[in-house]
Amino acid sequence: MPVRPTAAFPLLPVLLTTALAATALTACGSGSGSSPDTVKVSFKQSTDNSIKVMDGYLADIKKQFEKKYPGKKVELIPIKAPDSEYYTKVQQMLRSPKTAPDLVYEDTFLINSDITSGYLKPLDPYLAKWPDWKQFIDTAKNAAKGEDGKTYGVPDGTDTRGLWFDKGIFRKAGLPATWQPKNWDDVLSAARAIKKKVPGVTPINLYTGKPAGEAATMQTFEMLLYGTGDGTADPLYDRASKKWIAGSQGFKDALSFVHTVYREKLGPDISTALDPNIQTIVAGDLLPKGKLGIALDGSWLPQAWLKGSGHEWPQWSSELGLASMPTQHGQAPGKVSMSGGWTWAVPAKAGNPDLAFDFIKMMQTKANAEKWYIANSGIAVRKDVASDPAYAKAQPGIKFFTDLVASTHYRPAYPAYPKVSTAIQEAMEGVTTGDASVDKAASGYDDALKDATDDQVVRK
Repeated sequence: MPVRPTAAFPLLPVLLTTALAATALTACGSGSGSSPDTVKVSFKQSTDNSIKVMDGYLADIKKQFEKKYPGKKVELIPIKAPDSEYYTKVQQMLRSPKTAPDLVYEDTFLINSDITSGYLKPLDPYLAKWPDWKQFIDTAKNAAKGEDGKTYGVPDGTDTRGLWFDKGIFRKAGLPATWQPKNWDDVLSAARAIKKKVPGVTPINLYTGKPAGEAATMQTFEMLLYGTGDGTADPLYDRASKKWIAGSQGFKDALSFVHTVYREKLGPDISTALDPNIQTIVAGDLLPKGKLGIALDGSWLPQAWLKGSGHEWPQWSSELGLASMPTQHGQAPGKVSMSGGWTWAVPAKAGNPDLAFDFIKMMQTKANAEKWYIANSGIAVRKDVASDPAYAKAQPGIKFFTDLVASTHYRPAYPAYPKVSTAIQEAMEGVTTGDASVDKAASGYDDALKDATDDQVVRK
């Protein structure tokens, strides 16, 4: 989750024992080719035992599938591991026909790495014969495409990001309950007002540094970076030259925003900001207990407050407000969001790829897709679901975050991206702790970028 992260379960504990990961590997059985009548479905199971959203959903699809296809069986293979270990585990499975499942849950964060490694099967022949594929929005389709132009995954939803704010804290700070900042200065001004008038709370949270991982890169830095410039070009990757961008003013401006928040002590204490469990702290403690004024965060947060989550907060929708993240100076289109998400992919060494795609089609009927989006606090990538009034009214905030899809961006998740992301986190951590100036951190990123991308860098 990453992030996640761009993941379906972003609030997972960061640490899990190696023994547990090894147990998950053993659970894979003898490989997908063991029975032509069984489809093996591997998925990411939450390490939080109270979160059973994916388990329950797939169990229901399994029943539907086995009823529709008499004689066929579905074997669900849960992998209980945090994001980083899940990625490693999946890649281990995909290397051999003995361990490769027929269907695997792939984060768009790393799907291109697996495509480049030859682990996944292109789905274009199946998609061409599937009428429902035309219902999927283009940005979501592109997130599962390889550099060869072929599609390797079917997205099961997406996510967007914005500003969550505590109405009670805003009232005490003299800020409006219908707050919508027009530019970055408005965001900082609100945080400063909270610090001055509401002592004892954290004015704003921005994920930062290496402990937060992809959450720092995506939820914070890219939400800033993609709000610079005129919005017509990707500020991180130049697709025309197929090179990564270094030395941009937008990059320095985004770092400067992070630097300002932590220099002025508008964010959490440094020890908290760099705690690997910061996402759980924000969703499970700071927000529900009224300790945080503004959170730059994702659409999935309500899943942390549902009944049985351990952090139940039924009144969240009346106590929190939502605002879109503005562009740097309020320039068009005026707001910015980042999106990620997960896809269902068929391993290249799957024994039953045809059966696997039939399972995808069962998961992605309009009714089943809508059920999943609502249960997982996800954002619809099917146009027919997004326009369904029942979906829009299913949970507070769904319409707000779904509307952000029109102005969202997807990461350039090419094979080098994980290393690029780490370089961004290191630059952020430097300005957060004060160990590096903005210029020094940006220069360090440029050097790291050259190493991470084999010097495939262009300056703008």
